[in-house]
Amino acid sequence: MSIGANIKIAIVTGLSGAGKTQAMKALEDLDYFCIDNLPPSLLPQLLQIHQKTEETRPLAVAMDVRGKGLFADLTGVIKWLDEHQVDYTIVFLECEDDVLVRRFSETRRRHPLADQGSLYDSIAYERKLLANIRELAHVIVDTSTIKPAELKAYLNQALLGGDSSQLLLSIDILSFGYKYGVPNDADIIFDVRFLPNPFYIDHLKDFSGLEPEVAEYVLRWPQTQYFLDEFYRLIVKLLPAYSSEGKARLTIGIGCTGGKHRSVAISCELGARLTKDGFNNQVRHRDLNEN
Repeated sequence: MSIGANIKIAIVTGLSGAGKTQAMKALEDLDYFCIDNLPPSLLPQLLQIHQKTEETRPLAVAMDVRGKGLFADLTGVIKWLDEHQVDYTIVFLECEDDVLVRRFSETRRRHPLADQGSLYDSIAYERKLLANIRELAHVIVDTSTIKPAELKAYLNQALLGGDSSQLLLSIDILSFGYKYGVPNDADIIFDVRFLPNPFYIDHLKDFSGLEPEVAEYVLRWPQTQYFLDEFYRLIVKLLPAYSSEGKARLTIGIGCTGGKHRSVAISCELGARLTKDGFNNQVRHRDLNEN
């Protein structure tokens, strides 16, 4: 078995200030195992370790001139990757000089090659150092005018073959009881206390919305189905807007009085509908075991 078997790696490099940190955050959201500022000479060892583990996520490593003299090893390491048939993609980020200068001024960060003179001199020298790597790059992204969310969508498309309009966020559905307080982490909260309450049905009150009998009672009513249809339609329409702003997780809180019957049944039904339509989601019940 070659060292490259079952290993997929993205090498993120490019100009300082061009957005490598944002790119690595985006790749983490896309389920890459990310390592920043790795000396290129350590990459073969990392791949050997990775191959011995049960880790299935693709790798992403950021390598740039912060490595100083160590960065010069990158060209040789790329040759090693070719020899060992490793599936790799070089992502090179660049940016216009004036935008880079503005970014460094706003963040008050020191350029890694500041000893070259002015900031413009440092940028020019860095471009010269990176010229050979840029020629080898599979993906070149000019970040001068794009937002972090757009960068994430572009990387999703370029590295994973996803549609650039594909949703990049996961949906967290949280049932809760108002008597125990409103969840602080919810982005959207909806109150379902207007629905018929199984608590007042003797043979249902001691069970939860996870039980088929309770769920059937909550879902049987016309107002429940109307609410679910309209609420689901609204959520699905809003998801692309949340995703386009780069949000990685959307938490939807569904609340009833005690968080045991109505909110649980509605949350499960909402999650099932999202799953059926291909939306990544999980359902949690915060107050299910409260007395």
